[in-house]
Amino acid sequence: MSTTSAVSPSPAGAIASGARVLPPFHLAFPVRDLGEARAFYGELLQCPEGRSAPDWVDFDFFGHQIVAHLAPEQVAGLAAHRQANVVDGDHVPVPHFGAVLPMALWETLAERLRAAGIAFIIEPHVRFKGQVGEQATMFFLDPSGNALELKSFHDLGSLFAK
Repeated sequence: MSTTSAVSPSPAGAIASGARVLPPFHLAFPVRDLGEARAFYGELLQCPEGRSAPDWVDFDFFGHQIVAHLAPEQVAGLAAHRQANVVDGDHVPVPHFGAVLPMALWETLAERLRAAGIAFIIEPHVRFKGQVGEQATMFFLDPSGNALELKSFHDLGSLFAK
């Protein structure tokens, strides 16, 4: 088992984070337009593109595989069916997906998203301040209406702390 302090790919294809080695996850999600997805995930978020076909495209989402599938009919109903749960006073969109990032990268992305004029569902801020699980978080939508959360912990060991 690898023990590194930074998140980095391991030779076995897993992600090393602290004393844990995590295999990359895979998530397939609907988009209305692959060009928009490439611009958002590939250019704005700077997630390298992997394989693709006329109806889908892979991205390296901070070490994990996400696949944007062309499904405009499914995307049309995303916002209409979205719910929210209150978490530390914020209305967190359900469903959503995202990544836990090193703080410097989280801060860089927050500034890049602001500069790009992204409308945040939940502005970048720290929640659970002074409590177990204190974390920096932000929520926003991709062009197809998929909700994303990017978060960071000063102490990644508190990710699952109670």
